[in-house]
Amino acid sequence: MVHQKKRRGILSRLTEIVMVGVVRGVFAFARALGPEKSGGLGAAIAKRVGPLLPAHKTALANIRAAYPEKSDAEVRAIARGAWDNLGRTGGEYPHLGTLFDYDPDSETVGRTEVDGIEHFLALRDDGRPGIIFSAHLGNWELPAICAARFGLDATAVFRAPNDPAIARVLHEIRSGTMGGLEAARQGAAFAMQGALEKGGHLGMLIDQHFTRGVIVDFMGRPALVNPILGKFARRFDCPVHGVRVIRLSNYRFRLQLTPALDLPRDADGQINVQGAMQVMTRVVEGWVRENPSQWLWMHRRWRAPATKPASGASGAASS
Repeated sequence: MVHQKKRRGILSRLTEIVMVGVVRGVFAFARALGPEKSGGLGAAIAKRVGPLLPAHKTALANIRAAYPEKSDAEVRAIARGAWDNLGRTGGEYPHLGTLFDYDPDSETVGRTEVDGIEHFLALRDDGRPGIIFSAHLGNWELPAICAARFGLDATAVFRAPNDPAIARVLHEIRSGTMGGLEAARQGAAFAMQGALEKGGHLGMLIDQHFTRGVIVDFMGRPALVNPILGKFARRFDCPVHGVRVIRLSNYRFRLQLTPALDLPRDADGQINVQGAMQVMTRVVEGWVRENPSQWLWMHRRWRAPATKPASGASGAASS
């Protein structure tokens, strides 16, 4: 029995090593193509394969519920755009180090522009902890790279892919381009709190379902959101900003960082957690409605129960 477990362990490690090599080979091929061609190839594959997957039915149902006034052709066009964006984002992963080329002192227009860089700099220089929330829009990896390039002490909370080989290679890419990284896992909340206690900043995607979350209204329907950023905002009374990425034409991007949000407070003057998450979610809703074909509609976002669950969630959100 012991020998069987040992053999299985060795086989598992060998399989992962082989798969890591395969994934690295795919990424090397994409890197050789350049960001435009690799992104285009990813989009072509996603638009071809995506509609064959069960997630496509989820996307269509979500879009129809959010836009009951739209025709079937319009709904399907948004879904096709969402697959296109997802495929492009995947194809761009090997190029994350070069995609973000914003230089405020350069007269040359780069691939990426930033609207609200003054807020990044204020967060960097104010000596206080801070929170930045985002959503799966455009290429959602770019804000963490922007923070690192401009010296903002930030920890990005992310969800590792289920496949260990892909997770390993993506972590190599992220760690080479971003600042601090914290995987969404049991106990991640303690690491997140520690970052804020040291005067650092947290960046997290908040647009996915969280079973033990608080209920908010999102696109006219109840949804569960992880309350952890609201809890941290209440505890540290720190500025909370939103950041999104807009995919532009000609393979370009625009990052937009909002001013600090005015979050609702209770009778004691402390930030109301559920109200704070509703305000953040409302910002995300505005982003999605402005560029619906660039959001991740395939996720089962709306799974709120009939009755409100306990709001004692302390884990990190999926992203």
